[in-house]
Amino acid sequence: MIRFSSHGAAKQVTGSCHLIETARARVLVDCGLFQGSRELEEDNSEAFGFDTARLDAVLLTHAHLDHCGRLPLLGKRGFNGTVFCTAATRELARLVLLDAAGLQEEDARRAERRAKRGATAVPPPLYGITDALRCMDSFAAPLAYGERHAVAAGIHATFVNAGHILGSASILLEIEDAGEALSVLFSGDIGNPGRPLLDDPSPPPLPPDVVVMETTYGDRDHRPWQASVDELVQAVAGTLKRGGNVIIPSFALERAQEVLYALYSGIRAGALPEHMPVFLDSPMAISATEIFLAHRGDLRASFRHELDRDQPLELMGLRMTRESAESMAINLIRGGAVIMAGSGMASGGRVRHHLRHNLGHADNSVVFVGYAATGTLARQIIDGARSVRLFGDEIPVRAQVHTINGFSAHAGQNELLAWLRRCGRPRRVLLVHGDYARGMQAFGALLDRAGYSWQMPGAGEPIRLGPD
Repeated sequence: MIRFSSHGAAKQVTGSCHLIETARARVLVDCGLFQGSRELEEDNSEAFGFDTARLDAVLLTHAHLDHCGRLPLLGKRGFNGTVFCTAATRELARLVLLDAAGLQEEDARRAERRAKRGATAVPPPLYGITDALRCMDSFAAPLAYGERHAVAAGIHATFVNAGHILGSASILLEIEDAGEALSVLFSGDIGNPGRPLLDDPSPPPLPPDVVVMETTYGDRDHRPWQASVDELVQAVAGTLKRGGNVIIPSFALERAQEVLYALYSGIRAGALPEHMPVFLDSPMAISATEIFLAHRGDLRASFRHELDRDQPLELMGLRMTRESAESMAINLIRGGAVIMAGSGMASGGRVRHHLRHNLGHADNSVVFVGYAATGTLARQIIDGARSVRLFGDEIPVRAQVHTINGFSAHAGQNELLAWLRRCGRPRRVLLVHGDYARGMQAFGALLDRAGYSWQMPGAGEPIRLGPD
């Protein structure tokens, strides 16, 4: 019997964690952190819902925290198997997990100091830097796109380019168990086609029987890339004309590189000053950019050619700030700068300090270029909060707020359906990784009209996969 169960991103967006079980093997696809509200984040410390010591392997679709962020915790709780992924994902996952571990240790030290002053005690971090390093020892040699590889008894995996971020993959599992044969395709996060840096998502090498599919934007489409670039350039140009700063909360992986390229496009078109001060204030984004440029083979051919004749990610006025002192100095700038910092949802990192110093001034702008989960600071600002709480202070929101969704690394509704159609005609589609009331329901209605059989697994719900 081949069985599926979802232990994260079931009727919600984050925490992707999906289990395939047979009589001979147990394979997990992704092991991500829950992100968003405090209640969601508290779910990270709960039991996984399966025996971690009995897992044979983890297959990692990509290096975003909501897909890889609980891997060190999995190791702490008994996992002793192998992690499979692409070469770029392995490098980026190391970067992301070490950063997450360092932030957790730092938060724990801060909480311990508060506890000594009488504050309520806070639980220890999920894992630390040592756990993250130990987790990396579980990673096998990287897999190339299109390479069919045995990952457990009776299970072969083929990674295909998902076009989401560098190294991202959809994963086709070919499963044999007690005379039963079945193919299951895990979409991972499907990329937004037509973006200039990465290739479009690829179809699987054979039509799958079952598709486990993300629905992040199952209810809507995105603006075209060029329209989004134009909107960003206009927002930056208008802010500079007012004498203000532009704050761009940026995800370190992919989004930061795409925004740099968009700014480069605006400069090349003459719409932005060539020597405009741009701060990439994120050690992770700086390192991710270096990894990005080291994996040219994973980039779109036209962008590789552009890299050969120019330096589109190295603007004339670009300053990369790794050190905390350099980051603090940026807050002394009262106007004329573009400041990119993490995190993209403003749930942590240096961007919160920049928002604290810039939100209250009407000449400034905050530009959101990615998904903002419910409960995050980014979502509060996007939804029109008149003030937000930062570092114990109530900060008024007077800056102009822009939300530009065309930079999303996720496919929109029509692109999701087009990708599914390229997969053949699966017998069943399992919808995950989406807002239950919006993305999933809307995409499910679309699948009804297109004649697909589909369902939305509940958390931990066992689902038998087979001809019936």
